Amino acid sequence: MHVLVVLTSHDQLGDTGAKTGFWLEELASPFYHLKDAGVSITLASPLGGQPPLDPKSHESDFETEDTRRFDNDRSAQDQLANTEKLNAMKVEDFDAVFYPGGHGPLWDLHNDKDSIALIEAFISQGKPVATVCHAPAVLLQAKDLNGAPLVKGKKVTGFSNSEEIAVELTNVVPYLIEDQLVKLGGLYQKTEDWNSLAVVDGLIITGQNPASSPAVAEALLDLLN
Repeated sequence: MHVLVVLTSHDQLGDTGAKTGFWLEELASPFYHLKDAGVSITLASPLGGQPPLDPKSHESDFETEDTRRFDNDRSAQDQLANTEKLNAMKVEDFDAVFYPGGHGPLWDLHNDKDSIALIEAFISQGKPVATVCHAPAVLLQAKDLNGAPLVKGKKVTGFSNSEEIAVELTNVVPYLIEDQLVKLGGLYQKTEDWNSLAVVDGLIITGQNPASSPAVAEALLDLLN
C-alpha cells in the first residue's frame, strides 16, 4: 500500500508576523502508524522541498513519543526536507491521501487547484481522503461527481470554534473550519476540546484536533484493509 501525505508550504500566521506551517504531531503520529503497518509513504507539498513546521508544535508541551521518534529519525527528516512537488503527484500511484493540519493549510491548500483535483480524483476512484485538525480546509472547495460540495451531507469534524477561541486565533485565521464545514452542508460533529475524535463517512476521514491524529490514522488503515 502507498499513501500520499500532503503538507502545507505556507509559513505566515496571517499578518501577525508569527510563523506557522504544519503541526508536527499531526504528521509524526500518522506517519508511524502507517509506516509500522507496512505502508509506503510519499511526502509532497505545493512548493516541494522542506515544508514549514509550526514552531509551536515543536515546543516541549506538545512533544509525544512519535514526535521525538520523528525528530531522531534521519530517514524521515531527509524525506521531509525533500518533499515532492504536489503538481507532479498522480492519483493512480497511491491508495489514499492524508493531510496533516497546522494553520498553514487554511491559506494555501484550501484553494490549491492541484490539491483539489487530487482529492476529487481520489474520491471518484474509490480511494480514501483523510484530514485532521485544520486540514479539513482542503475539502472546502472540492466537489463530488454531481458538482455539489464534497462535504455536503457528510459527517465531518475539524478544529472547533471553541478550540480556535482557546488558542486566541479566531481573529487571525481567514475563516473558521467548523463554520465553513457547516455552511457547505457538512454534518459537523465534535467532542470536548482537545479530546480525540475521528469521523468516517464513506471515503472521507476527518479528525478534530492534534490528539485525533492516531485515531485518523487507524481509521485510514481500516479503510485500506
